[in-house]
Amino acid sequence: MKHTGILATLVLLFSLATGFVNANESSAVNINTADVATLASLNGIGESKAQAIVAYRDENGPFQSVEDLASVKGIGARTVENNAERLSVE
Repeated sequence: MKHTGILATLVLLFSLATGFVNANESSAVNINTADVATLASLNGIGESKAQAIVAYRDENGPFQSVEDLASVKGIGARTVENNAERLSVE
């Protein structure tokens, strides 16, 4: 009986861990289509920087690469680097 409880706990922990991994994989942010709220969810980007990203995109067209995000005033290379795994352009 005790082994069943341990096994059930391990299965639950494994399920939770793989769920978090899959959640992170599916949370990619396309910087060419994301709205202000989605952009503001990125590390180091609040609502005002998110609005600046959308304004820059509206004025200059779509970003060609993730690194182009550093062209937005107030967004530095470090911010881009810290979010690199979550950013995409399509």
